[in-house]
Amino acid sequence: MRLRPAAAFSARSGAWHVMAVALFMVAGLVSAPAAYAQPAATPTTTAQAVRPTLPPPTGHDRVGVVPLHLMDRYRSDPWVPSQPVRELMVSLWYPAERVHQHPRAPWLPPAAWARFQQDLGVPPGTIRVPLTHARSGAPVEQAHRGRPVVLYSPGLGGNRDSGAVLVEELVSRGYVVVTIDHTYDASQVEFPDGRVEVPALPALTPEVLARAVAVRVVDIRFVLDQLVALNAGRNPDAEHRRLPRGLRGALDMSRVGMFGFSLGGAAAAEAMAADRRIKAGVNLDGTLFGDVITAGLRRPFMLVGSENHTRDNDPTWAQLWAHLRGWRLNLRLAHSEHNSFNDFQALLPQTADQLNLPPEVVLGAIGTIDPRRSIINQRVYLTAFFDLHLRHRDNGLLKHPSPRFPEMQFMP
Repeated sequence: MRLRPAAAFSARSGAWHVMAVALFMVAGLVSAPAAYAQPAATPTTTAQAVRPTLPPPTGHDRVGVVPLHLMDRYRSDPWVPSQPVRELMVSLWYPAERVHQHPRAPWLPPAAWARFQQDLGVPPGTIRVPLTHARSGAPVEQAHRGRPVVLYSPGLGGNRDSGAVLVEELVSRGYVVVTIDHTYDASQVEFPDGRVEVPALPALTPEVLARAVAVRVVDIRFVLDQLVALNAGRNPDAEHRRLPRGLRGALDMSRVGMFGFSLGGAAAAEAMAADRRIKAGVNLDGTLFGDVITAGLRRPFMLVGSENHTRDNDPTWAQLWAHLRGWRLNLRLAHSEHNSFNDFQALLPQTADQLNLPPEVVLGAIGTIDPRRSIINQRVYLTAFFDLHLRHRDNGLLKHPSPRFPEMQFMP
């Protein structure tokens, strides 16, 4: 497959994203491949330990989650040739029932969180791992079967849990969401045997980023195949660990959407071009790579940019926009920055004091938009998009700007 190296390498999926990841390394909140690692700042050791919180979802459905260890035995690992099998960790988030006997799932599993702090030089106890609102292994809600499915791909150097604020909202409104760790371009990935795999990409260039998107597309298509098997009653988990009751038939694989942040947004677009099972997609602030830029799409696609990311300064967005032949929309979130579109919009303001981060560093990462308003806007518009295109429910929000959400601007 011919991949465009994209003149906008300095934008959101390339050097710009590297800068953002390095910034969060200073914060001690996200890791990066060794090729672009920076020394971490020394956080305070006298401040009281804090457990940052994520805002609760607002829908009626309770949230369950289960991890799956998937092994693609027909593919060696594209980043670590000594690994004869491509291994992925994914999480399946779903509407649940009887959650009170099931613990809340951590934002990162224990070994990954420990390695995360160790790699970044954050003293243990400075920050306690956040908890999601999902209940581990809770049974699947039975009243509504065949729910629409949404896939999520994180940013480069991120992990599958880093979009929990948006993922949990979709689940609370009736979706099954599958989040993917793309091993060796993700941050710490914990496997069931206790291994924690860390990034192993070569030095970042436009060609490496294009290859990373291509690898992710193959990962995504493999995950879709495994979801088909899961929905038929098979257990694709490599260790065949017990799955929550009620998963069989819980997914409607004829109604699949996808969204991603940064490089994950580029992967969502390219995966749609490669696999027609994905009916609708959203790119959250990611510069694009791949054939989709010029081939375009005939299915619904939405671009959501930060304050300074538009079709005027990202030629890959301009090119794709010209080749979108189906439903399309370009939104811009006012006063936001690149990392407004992952969980650090919520987490970073709560940990800045413990990490001795000056206000200008925080604002440079997540913008001047009120974090609560940022999250509300993203949740509302993402839900409206998938409701329209996977459920054929139109609340009118995507037709024109809303006075209730003035931060979300419609780009002509």
